[in-house]
Formats: sequence, C-alpha cells, structure tokens
Amino acid sequence: MKNELFSIGPFTIYGYGLMMALGILTAYYMVEYRAKKKGMESEKIFPLAIWAVVSGLLGAKILYLITRLPELMEDPSLIVYCLKDGFVVYGSIIGGILGAYIYCRKSKLAFWKIFDLVVPALALAQCIGRIGCLLAGCCYGMEVSADNPIAIVFHDSSYAPNNIPLLPTQIISSILDFAHFGILMLLSKKLKTDGQLAGCYLIFYSIGRFILEFFRGDLIRGNVGTLTTSQFISIFICLAGVIIFFMLPRLSKNQETSEQKETESQS
Repeated sequence: MKNELFSIGPFTIYGYGLMMALGILTAYYMVEYRAKKKGMESEKIFPLAIWAVVSGLLGAKILYLITRLPELMEDPSLIVYCLKDGFVVYGSIIGGILGAYIYCRKSKLAFWKIFDLVVPALALAQCIGRIGCLLAGCCYGMEVSADNPIAIVFHDSSYAPNNIPLLPTQIISSILDFAHFGILMLLSKKLKTDGQLAGCYLIFYSIGRFILEFFRGDLIRGNVGTLTTSQFISIFICLAGVIIFFMLPRLSKNQETSEQKETESQS
C-alpha cells in the first residue's frame, strides 16, 4: 500500500492522516444530522466534537506511550519517535468519552443521550480510519502462507514487514466496524433507554477487538501477562458495556417510580 498519496508543493498528503480526517468529518456531520432529526441542540455538536477529538487524540497518544514505557525507560531518546508516530485506538475511545462527558456536564447536556447519538458515527469513523491503517501498513496481521487467498503483501511500508504475505487485519477491522455501524443503527430504532446503545457499542467492539488481536502481527503493542494491552482493556470495556446495558433500564425505572410517588404525595 502507499501512504504518501500525493504532494502539493512542500506539503505531502498521507493516506493515514487523510482517512483519519475523513472519518472525523463523516462522524461529525452524521452526529449533527441525527441531532437535528431528533430535535436535539445541534449547535452544541461542534464544540462537543472538538472536546471529543482533542481528548481522544491525547488519550490515544498517552496509552501508546504507556505501551512503550519499558523501552522509553531504557532509551529516553525514543520519546521523539513515539511522539511523532503511534496511537492506540482504545486510548482514543476512553479519552473521547471522558472529553464528551466533561463537555456534557459543563453544558448541561444529557450524557447518555449524547453517547447514544455518537456511537454509530464512531463505528463508521473507525471503519474509515482502518483504511488509513491499510495505506500506512500499521496494525498489520500475522504472517500467512503465500497461497492464502486473502493474504496481502506490502512493498513500501515503514511499519509492516515488506514482501511478506500477511493477514489483512486492517481490512477485516474495517468490515467489522462497518457491520458494527449497521447493527447500531438498527438497534437505535429499537432500544428505548438512554445509554443502552452506548453499552452495545462497548460490548460489540471489545469482543471483536479481543478476538482480532489473536491475528495481529505487530508485536510492539504492550502486554499484560499473556494478553495484549488491548485484550486486557477489552475485558473491562466489555464488562462496563454489560453493566451499562442492563443497569440503566433499572435505574431509569426506579427514577420514574420515585418521581411518580413524589408527584402523588404532592397532589
């Protein structure tokens, strides 16, 4: 694949950066459209996006630095390379959620309603972003036999081993993310309690990511025991999603009952 797509004067357009930008813009316009359709405060979507994107990028970089911490302690000069390249998707998800939560609290927006609004667009953005991974050659798969019908070979990548048949985990991830987007859009019409769709996003993504990690070939991603960093995080993200999905309806029902009793006592 080719990461350097074309140049305009001294500026070079990279496939990874372009796909990241397209993913973010697509997600933003989709969230704004859905907010208007639902009669929500669409004028607050832009600042929400800024908070989420900035905190997401910071989270992705911080988690990447944590995965490289042993190497950085041995050779601090690697910090220059690590600051220039490398992100961890889970860091962007966690950071983006925290940033959105802080903005919602400051702006008095219903966080769970906003979270549900965003997650289908987030899955679609991840689908587009993984195409950037394919162009750059990062997040590559394990080595496979040359006669494997889905094998992909990089010839000019700065990340993936060149001239070796690899499992196209970037393409698989992109397809799974697109399927995830479609499922979330369908569920958004069926689930009634705010936050349940967000719970589904966390559950589906973490399970898919946990399984796909077994087929990744880029080993410099950190590990916790026998699990990769992302697999370890996936366990807790999935648990959080399950708790959100099942607990929020109960909390909502208890709140409605409490409010009903309060109204009856006042009358």
